Amino acid sequence: MVQSPAVPVQDPLRVLAADSNSMSTQLLADALAREAPFKMIESAPTPASILTLVMGEKPHVAVISAKLGEKDTAGFEAVREIRAQCPDTRVIMLLDTSERTSVTEAFRTGAHGIFCRTEPFRSLAKCIHCVHLGQVWASSRELQFILEALAQPTFANFPGIGGSLLSAREVDVVRCVAEGLTNRQIAHRLSLTEHTVKNYLFRIFDKLGVSSRVEVLLHVLGKANIHRPTAVPSLRGQSGPMPVPVKASSAPQIKIRKTAT
Repeated sequence: MVQSPAVPVQDPLRVLAADSNSMSTQLLADALAREAPFKMIESAPTPASILTLVMGEKPHVAVISAKLGEKDTAGFEAVREIRAQCPDTRVIMLLDTSERTSVTEAFRTGAHGIFCRTEPFRSLAKCIHCVHLGQVWASSRELQFILEALAQPTFANFPGIGGSLLSAREVDVVRCVAEGLTNRQIAHRLSLTEHTVKNYLFRIFDKLGVSSRVEVLLHVLGKANIHRPTAVPSLRGQSGPMPVPVKASSAPQIKIRKTAT
């Protein structure tokens, strides 16, 4: 009798939770543990505590509130430190409302996904799985905020991206991508062939360690000199058409594919 090979048992996804206070963190961790077989790690609501746990426990995903303790923007500080010290941990930012300034700041500091507390809680487990798989979790409205931020003069005058990684021509291509131009439009503007534009894009992907136009934009957003607010004001953004494909679901997300088209 031939026995089937044993299927390896995968370790549970390690998820760090840090809400605005200790009680909220415990409730969040308990609720997520009931939704999916996550190994939950609870953190005190301070950037230093979060960073210490991330460096020690190395969670796959960290779910962090924008507000930690009494500081409305301490979560952004925590995400910035995780991005610098523990880039393998992917971060989801918890926001009370998906307003323009807070969404832009979250992605600028290094978040891989935005989860608004107005969304159904059952979607958070799906959000965690998608972000762990390398996808960007955001609605078309939230991604529109990012594109609009990239179109501001602070980015138009930005001299380079990724330090010395990109050539001057590659920076030109990235600027065109940030404007939402198609490969054909980029080729026309830069006097190149579409095939050459595609080659440039694949080289840009490899140099920046990304796999799509969306991730290029998020990378640029994190490098550009965009104004960093000392507090996150309440601003209502307007929705608009998106030049990137968005899956239609109760909580839309971008699935990252390695393509230069």
